[in-house]
Amino acid sequence: MARQIGPVQARIEYTGITAVTAALRAMPLERAVRAGARLGGWAMNFDRPNRPIALKNLEIAFPEITPAARLAILRKMYRNWGRVLAEWTHLPELSRANIEQVVTYEGKENWDEAERRSNGRGILVLTGHYGNFELLPIAHSIYGYHLAMVYRALRNPLVNAAICAARVRHGTRIIERKAGGRVMMRMLRQNWMIAIALDLDVRKGVFVDFFGMPASTSDAMARMSIVTGAPVLPAFMVREGDSIHNKIKILPAIYAEKTPNREDAVREYTQRYTGTIEQMIREHPDHWNWIHRRWKTRPPGQSRFY
Repeated sequence: MARQIGPVQARIEYTGITAVTAALRAMPLERAVRAGARLGGWAMNFDRPNRPIALKNLEIAFPEITPAARLAILRKMYRNWGRVLAEWTHLPELSRANIEQVVTYEGKENWDEAERRSNGRGILVLTGHYGNFELLPIAHSIYGYHLAMVYRALRNPLVNAAICAARVRHGTRIIERKAGGRVMMRMLRQNWMIAIALDLDVRKGVFVDFFGMPASTSDAMARMSIVTGAPVLPAFMVREGDSIHNKIKILPAIYAEKTPNREDAVREYTQRYTGTIEQMIREHPDHWNWIHRRWKTRPPGQSRFY
């Protein structure tokens, strides 16, 4: 868990955020999303601490394009974040009666097939901090499915509590990432779907290739899939242009096979999962969180560069 900030700073941040979200909530959804995009573009100009991190990441991922092109991707990312914030303020309005106006499925047959082949062993949903990733589990729960999500608590406890309350409003379960392995194993035995964002740097993981550079990645998903037989189903929220409509894009599931050398299998499957995330980022680079220090942990002998 990230170290929490002090109560005074937490209250100041929370007050500022609630003022912005209240203004967006007062607008109709489409207007709020347009305003959110403008707000995100404006925020980029002031987020100077994170811009060098993002531009370094973009240089690693897309060395073939110009600095101006990388900056354009970053600007689109901030605008997408603004849209995500605007949509977040309108989550209480969503229900089974209107969810299809905001979220539909693409590749739902892959989800149905994974459920069938799972045979009651649950499903591990591979995703990332991509598009409106907060809306993915909420929308899926509104559609009537049992879904849990693994999360890492935010540094601001007031903001974290508000976000967690919104996440569980429609029946989504949340699992604290730290020491959550036993909970996940139990929920898989109860045939739950568990969404895991596998695009974060971890200090203790396996190094796999991500945009041509070793990235330390959690191996928990691969280990659980091998042990339980639960399929790993890639699912990502993709926005249609600049609109309010999103699609949960579902790719064919990955089924782990038990092999004599489990450690090699864990690394191989973690690489496949990471490659899937890279594929989705290449399709919509503005959807991903470029300010995360994804390559912070380096292999032995390599220096950090953030």
